[in-house]
Amino acid sequence: MDFSTICIWCWVIPLLVGAICAYLGYLIGKSSAKGVDTSGDLQILQNKNAQLEADLAVCRDSLNTASAGDDAQAEAPVKEDEFDANAAKAAIGKSIKLNDLKVIEGIGPKIEGLFNNEGITTWGGLADLNVARCREIIMTGGNRYRLHDPASWPMQARMCAEGKWKDLARWQDDHKHGKL
Repeated sequence: MDFSTICIWCWVIPLLVGAICAYLGYLIGKSSAKGVDTSGDLQILQNKNAQLEADLAVCRDSLNTASAGDDAQAEAPVKEDEFDANAAKAAIGKSIKLNDLKVIEGIGPKIEGLFNNEGITTWGGLADLNVARCREIIMTGGNRYRLHDPASWPMQARMCAEGKWKDLARWQDDHKHGKL
């Protein structure tokens, strides 16, 4: 027996067996795919897709109706005679001006300017926004603001608008950097 020829057959035989198995697997897979009826599954998925699109249209309509109502409704600013600067200073620890958005954890002068450019100049106006709209507004300033998380800003603004200074101070102490 010649060992030099055995070495060649050790490579050729497995390659031939692998090629034959691959071809047979392809033929079996091709023939079994013809017998499967996927029209029922396809119809179910098309019906589900149509239902989801209808639900999405209803949601968009309700969102448009709600935002149209928000645009028509004027901001309810805190009146100067209702704003208690002393209570705010006692709770927060610094002087606070009426409708100063910088009181909210995470909002500085530049972000306040972005909101002011969009017509949001009061705590009540910010409290009425949803988080997605807040994110849109801060992204008008560019990519450098993408790291800011406005998830808590409307809630903090609501506390300011309602004069809940102790609650706001407690919340800001518990949630450093405005994170929920």
